[in-house]
Amino acid sequence: MSLSLFDLTGKTAVITGSTKGIGRAIAEALARAGARVVISSRKADACATVAGELQQEGLQAIAIPCHIGKREDVENLVAETKRQYGQIDILVCNAAVNPHYGPMATLSDDAFSKVMDSNVRSNWWLCNLVLPEMAERKDGSVIIVSSIGGLRGSLNLGIYAISKAADFQLARNLAVEWGKHNIRVNCIAPGIVRTDFARALWENPEILSKTEAATPLRRVGESEDIAGAAVFLASRASSWMTGQTIVIDGGVTIVGV
Repeated sequence: MSLSLFDLTGKTAVITGSTKGIGRAIAEALARAGARVVISSRKADACATVAGELQQEGLQAIAIPCHIGKREDVENLVAETKRQYGQIDILVCNAAVNPHYGPMATLSDDAFSKVMDSNVRSNWWLCNLVLPEMAERKDGSVIIVSSIGGLRGSLNLGIYAISKAADFQLARNLAVEWGKHNIRVNCIAPGIVRTDFARALWENPEILSKTEAATPLRRVGESEDIAGAAVFLASRASSWMTGQTIVIDGGVTIVGV
């Protein structure tokens, strides 16, 4: 198989939540595969720093800050990307929040809305803004970074899991609606990855020990473990794949009780 199947030269990729963790690893991998990448998160200085570091590698990157919970920010992210790069070929919806840790009975209305707005509605906004132009060109790939939390129940991450399950269905529906225009929409579902977002899980020795013992590969993930799947889904290598979810969890979800 030729490596040219994974070549993203000439493509523009927008990656939300890409100043650290999984989002940054995906942005770096897409850039190294040849794509022009847009680094985006709420903090302008963090975006500029990451874009600058990629530029120092000789890669193509720009910084466009965006708060995914604000419609005007999302619209500006799309418009400014088009102004600077002309078009969007790859959209990676990675940014997410989880302000509540505990049972659903203790979840406030505000926390419920914040999670669903940030983790689901913002992805819907972005897709509605980006997909029509992809349809005109008859080409495009959308990648939603979900979670294995969306595949099973949780004692303490219920609303987060619900939002991630909704992302699976969002991808399936968009894949059906836009497939006739040669637009592919897929999800990646990571397990526990050593990021700031999941720090409460992997920094807890008891949780970490139990997780590693229950994982066939006997370790939690690193951000780089997720990036390769994003390159695959963004490239011609996955040209006949849509509406699917790639689970990357070290084998956690294949283990029986």
